[in-house]
Amino acid sequence: MQQVFNNIKGDRLIWAIAALLAIFSFLPVYSAASNLVNISGGGSTFSYFVKHFMHLFLGFSIMYGVHKIPYRYFRGLSMVMMPVVFMLLILTFLQGTTIGGANASRWIRIPFVNMSFQTSTLAAVVLMVYIARYLSKIKDKTISFKESILPLWTPVFVILALILPSNFSTTAIIFVMACALLFLGGYPLRYLIAMGFAGLLGLTMFVLVAKAFPEAMPNRVDTWISRVESFLNGEDSKEDYQIERAKIAIASGGIVGVGSGKSVQKNFLPQSSSDFIYAIIVEEYGLFGGFALMILYMWLLFRIIIVSQKADTFFGKLLVLGVGLPIIFQAMINMAVAVELFPVTGQTLPLISSGGTSIWMTCMAIGIVLSVSAKREEIIKKEKATDVDSSLDVLSEALED
Repeated sequence: MQQVFNNIKGDRLIWAIAALLAIFSFLPVYSAASNLVNISGGGSTFSYFVKHFMHLFLGFSIMYGVHKIPYRYFRGLSMVMMPVVFMLLILTFLQGTTIGGANASRWIRIPFVNMSFQTSTLAAVVLMVYIARYLSKIKDKTISFKESILPLWTPVFVILALILPSNFSTTAIIFVMACALLFLGGYPLRYLIAMGFAGLLGLTMFVLVAKAFPEAMPNRVDTWISRVESFLNGEDSKEDYQIERAKIAIASGGIVGVGSGKSVQKNFLPQSSSDFIYAIIVEEYGLFGGFALMILYMWLLFRIIIVSQKADTFFGKLLVLGVGLPIIFQAMINMAVAVELFPVTGQTLPLISSGGTSIWMTCMAIGIVLSVSAKREEIIKKEKATDVDSSLDVLSEALED
């Protein structure tokens, strides 16, 4: 174990923040597990605790392994992984899984280990790395809109089209984060605005076709519309029930909370261990706990920006922002949903909510950030070694004289 710690590279504060979030996650997940036991009608809260531990253990193993890879290799890996991502998304789409008549094809079953994997989360990470690679490739070049359609926008819209029928929120987050990275990378704003309108047009066409032929193409359009209408008009719905319970939980927590494991609303919130875990955290640990968690994410954002600014290449800067910013963005959306500042999205709280795929892909993204940071440390060490050697040479020459 000591040898593992000695081999840890990269920003130590990012390691510490990720570890703090993971350690803290055991408390609300274990508390909310009682609801999962009641729903499933079997098992025990301890079994969910062990399952969450195994997810985090595998996640941090992924983080450790990824951060040891020199980040320049991710340029080529993104090209290799794009076809893999396309095939996985197509396989997921073709499953045709429906729940209540709505498309629910989000996961594929991993053979032999009997575990599910949400392919859209892997697609999001790979796509952001791919965009960072593209932007670094065209840096200092004048590129026309037409020239960027095939290498840039075609992969983006193909991935979005494959995810959209079953998961609008993830599609929207990926598109917003992709546009944000392109803007930060210097892609012309007028091109971004044009593609934004193209995206809205494509979404409108999809909704119209889905409403016109609901049986031919199972989709979740009605669910999306009901969530937005419920948020805007306060109408009663399943999502409204969840929000009301979340607000009751937050109000019950007060300033200091009701205490660890003493949440009442965890027994009524259907997604108390994942989508609405922030409400359970505030109920049990109060506003102090809720703000402390928010500060940790803001601290992580600050360190991500620092690592990006200190990266030794343009690709490294964009890579860190591309995989790091979505983590914070997703966390803010999850918290906003719990306090009814945003419609229900189904997004989990990174490194806190239960669920394997979300934890694994978050850890992979953090591992990529740490890989860039580790390269910076390596450069600094070489510079210091060079300075020491130069000083020794000067001293040696002086003694000889």
